[in-house]
Amino acid sequence: MALSAKAKQKKQTQKTNKRKAQVAAKKKTLLRMNQARKHAEEHACCDHEHDHGRIKMAMITFKGNSIHTNGELPKVGQLCPDFLVTKTDLSELKLSEFKGHKLILNIFPSLDTPTCALSVRKFNEQATEHPNVKVICISADLPFAQKRFCGAENINNVITGSVFRHPEFADKIGVRITDGPLRGLMSRAVIVLDENGKVLYTEQVFEVSHEPNYEAALKALG
Repeated sequence: MALSAKAKQKKQTQKTNKRKAQVAAKKKTLLRMNQARKHAEEHACCDHEHDHGRIKMAMITFKGNSIHTNGELPKVGQLCPDFLVTKTDLSELKLSEFKGHKLILNIFPSLDTPTCALSVRKFNEQATEHPNVKVICISADLPFAQKRFCGAENINNVITGSVFRHPEFADKIGVRITDGPLRGLMSRAVIVLDENGKVLYTEQVFEVSHEPNYEAALKALG
């Protein structure tokens, strides 16, 4: 049965109101993100008291809301702190084992989020074009979950590392989220190292739900 003119008008009004609500919600989210970004630029790091002195905490956002990490990423030109993470076969992986290879450290909260999974897929694709480069994807996921994901997604060109035995990794690298709903997980960051472990490039992704700048990271390899 054809809709009456009144019913059609009502349906169109509902569609229009729904679109307006979606636009308003999007504007509100963007406004929060811009406000948080502006605040972060004005206060790039916040000094907080620590038992051993003063430390700096980076400000980032999650879905437009400000959150913090426990520190800052290693500086370009510095040696990356040595670390341990656990591989999918439950053996330990140490940074110093990769001397002689350039490295991309792809750090993120969890493979169970779309953006994190996408970053692993993209670096897996790019790794084939750089044979002397190793990509290590590091998260708080258990090794079993990482192995299951790589098997299901046919991920063969990157190495996964879990911090479940080595939570100090996040403290050394400055990526442990200290507040908000993701507190205790790691932020999204990319660190590129040369053959001797010296930092060539870093990116602390400002909005955790966004992808890293793949092009910039790969360009840093030279």
